[in-house]
Amino acid sequence: MELSSGIGTIKGIGAKTEELFHKIGVYTLGDILLHYPKNYDKLPEITPLAELPEKFEVGTESITTALAVHIQKTPFVKSARSMQITTLQVQEQNVHLDVIWFRMPYLKNTLTLGSWFVFLGKVTRKGNGYHMEQPQILVPEKYNAMQNCLWPSYALTAGLSKNKLSQTIQQVLKELDLSKDYLPEEIRSRHQLAEYNFAIENIHFPENDKALEEARKRLIFDEFFQFILSAGMQKEQMEEIQNDFSFLPLEQRLWADEVMEKLPYKLTGAQLRTLGEIRADLRGKKVMQRLVQGDVGSGKTIIAFLAMLDAAQSGYQSALMAPTEVLAQQHYQTFTNLCEEHGLKIPIVLLTGSLTAKEKRRAYERMELYPNAMVIGTHALIQERAVFDNLALVITDEQHRFGVKQRETLFLKGEQPHTLVMSATPIPRTLGIILYGDLDISVIDEVPAKRLPVKSCVVGKNSRKTSYDFIAKEIQNGHQVYVVCPLVEESEGLEMENVTDYTEALKKNLPKGTVVEYLHGKMKSGRKNLIMEQFARNEIQVLVSTTVIEVGVNVPNATVMMIEDAQRFGLAQLHQLRGRVGRGDAQSYCIMINTTDSEKAKKRLEILNKSNDGFFIASEDLKLRGPGDFFGIRQSGLLEFRLGDIYQNADLLKLASEEANLILAEDRRLESEKYASVRERIQTYIREQAEIANL
Repeated sequence: MELSSGIGTIKGIGAKTEELFHKIGVYTLGDILLHYPKNYDKLPEITPLAELPEKFEVGTESITTALAVHIQKTPFVKSARSMQITTLQVQEQNVHLDVIWFRMPYLKNTLTLGSWFVFLGKVTRKGNGYHMEQPQILVPEKYNAMQNCLWPSYALTAGLSKNKLSQTIQQVLKELDLSKDYLPEEIRSRHQLAEYNFAIENIHFPENDKALEEARKRLIFDEFFQFILSAGMQKEQMEEIQNDFSFLPLEQRLWADEVMEKLPYKLTGAQLRTLGEIRADLRGKKVMQRLVQGDVGSGKTIIAFLAMLDAAQSGYQSALMAPTEVLAQQHYQTFTNLCEEHGLKIPIVLLTGSLTAKEKRRAYERMELYPNAMVIGTHALIQERAVFDNLALVITDEQHRFGVKQRETLFLKGEQPHTLVMSATPIPRTLGIILYGDLDISVIDEVPAKRLPVKSCVVGKNSRKTSYDFIAKEIQNGHQVYVVCPLVEESEGLEMENVTDYTEALKKNLPKGTVVEYLHGKMKSGRKNLIMEQFARNEIQVLVSTTVIEVGVNVPNATVMMIEDAQRFGLAQLHQLRGRVGRGDAQSYCIMINTTDSEKAKKRLEILNKSNDGFFIASEDLKLRGPGDFFGIRQSGLLEFRLGDIYQNADLLKLASEEANLILAEDRRLESEKYASVRERIQTYIREQAEIANL
């Protein structure tokens, strides 16, 4: 068997189970090894039955625990509805427990009188007693031995159990020979990196905390190393491409210059500098490969429009790819309005996945018909049927949502067009140079003067009532509100606020007539788009959401962003969320609810109180948390890393960059026998990223 073998080649996986694996993104044996645990659990401490009431706080109806149980009565077995039910009654110091097992009659002989066992499972309060269904049964000695183990917890789908997934991974680890390590021994030795086979086994089934830490270190290093090597090789190829496009000279009076003069505001110095660099690139000897980093609200969209305007006037097509349909539609509307306001007869085409077949056909026709069209869309732009006629400039918005291969796929839609990528993700410059080593970097480090800074505050959960009153007042003044929660639905063992329950709670706490809706990533795109459109039209006053609204929406009328369990998010992500408000003329506010008493959390969140500068916040967050915090807060959504986080693993990012650059300096194309295994691995990595880009 090979890593590329289908998951259905594993014994015991039939067509139905194979389909379940496909639902979680597992198609091959390699995929399942990369389906890393999302968390690790440790077994709870054993609780004597007599102390069970102390575990239940006021209002708690059920808990998961391990009970020490002394068998004083023989279990009773009865038949009901073609099923045998085993029941056991236990009592200790006036604490009564009823336990039930289904289809396990043999337990009558296992649970012998006078023996001690540990029952692991959910305990529910029932009247004056307690109730357990189908708990695991272990002898105390075995349970004690298992308490030091880490038990992986995976992302699953309905019908696929944790046991089935774990058993399949164990089987794959046995079937495959993973002893060959692509990473040169000198690099592993220099940085004390574990061998790959040790790392992949211990990321799934760690022997202990130390083994897990070593496994994560190696696999995170791999992610960064492969990313940087592939980007470096791509840069080598791109630097050889000549600019064959003839853009109109800057000395000529251009449409972009006329639009800038007539805008109701003046571009900032940083915007003018960035636009100047882009326009010079478009007319330079080499094809442009440039990143524009600009904080939320710094005005990147108008820069993209002006660059596309240069392309259109020079007779070329341009394409702007956005990460969400809502953002693509907003860009389309903005560009259409700008062209109408300035009397520009430029064809603007919208291409997204939700368009009807007829609408897509019309979009394709216009792309072929108009050689100077501005084409705006989502991933639909890189699908096979999307054919450009004269593409000279491609722009990806919110770059951190797209991988290297995705923007390369868009690049290949034209005859070696110029590439511009934009990002509002605040990344410290030292890390940005590493991550975007294949690009020239422009930074828009000024915010338009007319924008009022968002007023921020960090409060405890006891301040919710005051926050609700403030929200009601803002709604009364005609404004709108975002509320962000970290979970979609209630999760056992986690006390974080969740979207669905929170929506119902808000409806009860806000004035009658307030329209409250929720939004999350698991919803169908059509439903998500509809809700966002209704929110944009002020048909919804309060939108309760997960971080799906981190990018892709511009509602100037929204003045309040309230973030529940704010300590659960990275500061860069919190700053992104805060950037959803403060887009109009009214004063805007960000309320961060800190639900812990942690001094560290308070200190981190205080950074957001003191500054609205995303780059400063990202740098301070990096200093405060320090690198190497393997189990810290993940800045979700950054690039395509499964385990690595550029903030908390900044030390490994720098090491991987140093090693990758040493190799590239010695052998730019990895052609020597010395790096044959590295070349093979990078080629596989590039293929994998291409597949991700085409999904």
